[in-house]
Amino acid sequence: MSVNLYNTGVSGLLAAQQQLATTGHNIANVNTEGYSRQRAEQNSSVGLFSGGNYVGSGTYVNDITRLYEQFSHKEQLLNQSKLGNADLLQGRLTQLDQVMSTSGNAVVGSLDSFYQSLNGVADNPNDLGLRSIVLNQANILSKDFNELTNNFDNMTKAVNGEIEQIATKISEISNELAKINETIMQTQGLNQTGQPNDLLDKRDRLIGELSKFTKVTTVEDANGVLTVMIGQGTTLVAGITPMTVQVKAGDPDPNKTQLSLVSGNSRVALNGSTLGGSLAANFEFRDQHLNQTRKEIDRLAMSISSILNDSQASGLDLNGVQGANFFTDINATQLQQGRVLAPSSNTGTTQPQVVINDVSLLSTDDFEVRFDGTDFTLYNLTTGGSENLGMPGTGTPAGTHTPTTPDYGFSFIETAGGTLQAGDKFTIVPTKNSAALMQATLTDANAIAASTAIAVTPSSNNISNGKIEITNVTNPVAASAYDITVDVYETPPPPLPAPQIPTGIFEYRVYNTSTPPPGTPAIASGSYATGASAIIDIPAGSPDFQIEIKGDLAGSGANARETFTLGNAFGVGNGNHAVAMAKTQEIGVVNAGKQTFSESLAVSTSIVGSKASNADLSADTAQALFTQAYNRNQATSGVNLDEEAANLLRYQQAYQAASQIISTANTIFDTILSAVR
Repeated sequence: MSVNLYNTGVSGLLAAQQQLATTGHNIANVNTEGYSRQRAEQNSSVGLFSGGNYVGSGTYVNDITRLYEQFSHKEQLLNQSKLGNADLLQGRLTQLDQVMSTSGNAVVGSLDSFYQSLNGVADNPNDLGLRSIVLNQANILSKDFNELTNNFDNMTKAVNGEIEQIATKISEISNELAKINETIMQTQGLNQTGQPNDLLDKRDRLIGELSKFTKVTTVEDANGVLTVMIGQGTTLVAGITPMTVQVKAGDPDPNKTQLSLVSGNSRVALNGSTLGGSLAANFEFRDQHLNQTRKEIDRLAMSISSILNDSQASGLDLNGVQGANFFTDINATQLQQGRVLAPSSNTGTTQPQVVINDVSLLSTDDFEVRFDGTDFTLYNLTTGGSENLGMPGTGTPAGTHTPTTPDYGFSFIETAGGTLQAGDKFTIVPTKNSAALMQATLTDANAIAASTAIAVTPSSNNISNGKIEITNVTNPVAASAYDITVDVYETPPPPLPAPQIPTGIFEYRVYNTSTPPPGTPAIASGSYATGASAIIDIPAGSPDFQIEIKGDLAGSGANARETFTLGNAFGVGNGNHAVAMAKTQEIGVVNAGKQTFSESLAVSTSIVGSKASNADLSADTAQALFTQAYNRNQATSGVNLDEEAANLLRYQQAYQAASQIISTANTIFDTILSAVR
């Protein structure tokens, strides 16, 4: 009996010892991140049959379990991934908002200063000092656009660098998880009843760290080995086989880093935007928010360059010469080539170009042209629309393919010296590099075209409110040589009894002032109806300039026509064309003519600011949800020091009591030995 009592005491002593060790382990790891509280599961030993009864034989610890709740842990992982996504996106958008608020405001300031200096030239067109200020402000404006896009480039590089770092970290975690899986599998192979709790905690910590970067899903097999999947179900760790995530230059755009999942010689492309976590946030920021803002700034820079260059070309400078470009030509060869990106999968060798026809029609949509072996087809990747552009070599001139339904403001141009193969495709970015390559190319202050080439002078005998406007000048030097007259009258009604009813049809003639009809044929003639107007190219076919006749120019009949004279207006003191250029600040040009230059930049800045504000709210919400999920998980798995301190005292007392059992058994044993001596 004493022997059994001795064994019973020892079992209690050992059990209490393991309880104390487990409690101490919990207390020691109270600040260990990812540690799950452990508990020694104590059971009574099977009783021994003696004297017709089962006599208790003590206790034992059959397992040390990890207090782990699977569903709360998975909820924590999910919210951890959402928090990683929201936090990174919030940080990136805040940075972009700061860039737009600083560099963007610099562009607004330099644009206003440029137009102020242009107004100064309009007031004093022959002042070389004022003209030099215009050139200086144009240079500042272009540099501010360059600086803004340089900030975008730096942000792109930072995002790509972070994507590469995350990919490396994911690969390291993948290898570690595979090693832990292998260790767990070997441990289970020894048929041990216990679980490697601390190893399981380490694996969970790694999965928790992984969930910051990407959405994580796990499946555990009968041996406790995990299969780890990321994103939409892509396997990262298959048992003891790890996969690695690698980065490569974008295709066709090398600045858009792409991801691949690699296992041995096998490589599978990953869609970074669907992976979740901070990794997806990087892709979303770079490919959506930053890309959209960059295209809007490029479109603005292109619009400014195009409008001011075209305006310059319509006037005459101090030397009576057609005005030269203020800024880089929007259809310079380098810009045309940069707007088309060809992926490496193309088997043909041709490298097309894109020419801009109308900046007011340009959108920020994404486009792709595909060749099916017969025709080119343009796809709008943003709206989903498509249009057949015809066979190679078609269009005017040959090889020029211009979308018409709708007109996007650009043409796709084939180039000589290359081949086309079925399946070739080309990414079209109509505004690409416009801000980065914008330069102030005008260096001679005399070359600012402040003077108009030709002016309209109405006759003092005109009695109606109609007018003639010069709407476009393509060759101001040639236009300044014209001396022509335009007369308009209302076609008389047929001979009818009084009262006569006006016909509402107005006939016009354009002729050389020195040789009026009928002796010499008119340069142009025609008619228009009440409420309409007439647009006339002079000369027809290849015009030097264009005029528009507006209003009901009703004189007193065929012999009392409304008359306008058009002649040379050039003069060093003529600042009318500078006034016209200055007015381009106030007209709608960008986004189908809906926005002025300043409005376009203000809209872009406000959109980024709104996104940053929404990202702040999303990050706060994600943090609150993660905190709730974390607390729920900690309620089960976390270490409570008060509870552990109480357990420590309880198991200490149990240990002391078990020791007393052993002491009692020892006394009984000594008594028996003394009795038989």
